[in-house]
Amino acid sequence: MNIRFTIIILIFISCFLFSQKSYKDFDKQLQEQDNTINVLKNEIAKTRQDIQNQQNKERSTAKRITSLEKEMSLTSQLINKLTSVERYTKSQIRQLEQLIPENERLLDTYLNRYEKRAIEIYKKGSPTALVKLLSSSSWRQAVYRARYMKIISNIEKTMQDSIQLLLVDITNQKSDLNYVLRKNLNTKNDKAKQQTLLSKNKKITQNELKNIQHNKKELEKYLAEKQEGLKQLESVRQKLLTDKNKSLREKRIREQQRYLNEKQFAELKGQLLWPIEGKIVTKFGSQWNAKLKTTTDSPGIDIVGLPKAPVRAVLNGIVTTITYIRGYGTTVIIDHGGGFYTVYTHVTDLQIHEDGEVKSRDIIAYTGDADAINNSKLHFEIWGNQKKLNPEQWLIK
Repeated sequence: MNIRFTIIILIFISCFLFSQKSYKDFDKQLQEQDNTINVLKNEIAKTRQDIQNQQNKERSTAKRITSLEKEMSLTSQLINKLTSVERYTKSQIRQLEQLIPENERLLDTYLNRYEKRAIEIYKKGSPTALVKLLSSSSWRQAVYRARYMKIISNIEKTMQDSIQLLLVDITNQKSDLNYVLRKNLNTKNDKAKQQTLLSKNKKITQNELKNIQHNKKELEKYLAEKQEGLKQLESVRQKLLTDKNKSLREKRIREQQRYLNEKQFAELKGQLLWPIEGKIVTKFGSQWNAKLKTTTDSPGIDIVGLPKAPVRAVLNGIVTTITYIRGYGTTVIIDHGGGFYTVYTHVTDLQIHEDGEVKSRDIIAYTGDADAINNSKLHFEIWGNQKKLNPEQWLIK
């Protein structure tokens, strides 16, 4: 038995302890994801019940469309979470499929060495510790022998413990692998089911939107939802301004800016790249609707692009919010530091998650289909200096 082997065993033990900790973290993260998924599923179930109630009571088409849009937004968020779980379980499967054979080879090495030592002791015999000590030629040699025998005993004990720990670890890892494989398969099936439901609801909503296009009363009700949505969005803005995690995000964003060598948002007026390619159809400020003969306030701009076009972050930052806003659908808010935020609404196929970091030009989502009213447009806002700013003054000409 040599010192190198002793070091290998000690390294293994430390690796084992680390692996145990990592699997605890893995279980914790999956549990957190599952909790979020269950919350979304409960919200979707409640929204579906609202839609059913509205049909039974023959409520307005506008209300039903809004509820359908909410369900689609929640379903899109759910698919995003399921995709995240699917990616995470895939990475765990890859790690386990690599780790288990490595541990099995290590176990085989330990068992072979232990078997050889056992055979050697059986063939040659092993004098008792007392005999070894009494046969020493001097007191100093007896002391050295006693120390040596203690080291050998400790090494053998460590080897036995390591074999036992490795057997337990391999058993646990195989159990974990079976669990993660099942989790991954269930997540895939759930995701496919949600995508089917989302496609079905999109078709229903498209038909409903076509129907109200020529019904002025229902169209007014539907557009009135946007005004309610603006109040909802303003409430989100106020919460972000007083968010207790704001200072921590500021620190993360400053570190991110230094790493990416990015300028601060306030220095980039007139230099920001567009979130999508397209043309502005609704400008910032008061807007006159000739069809309905009404004036409404637009806190941002509407940009019409191609259906399913990529929506990109205009600058690095941290995703603070992914939510549903009445009349605006799925909404993403990014904190860029220094009190500046960008808002992206009417988006689908989310590519990011809350509290995740994004870089300038990262794809965060996609525009929707070319429906009868929203027409594949992105509603884009900039918040800064505790007020809503005109995005046209910040985007590059």
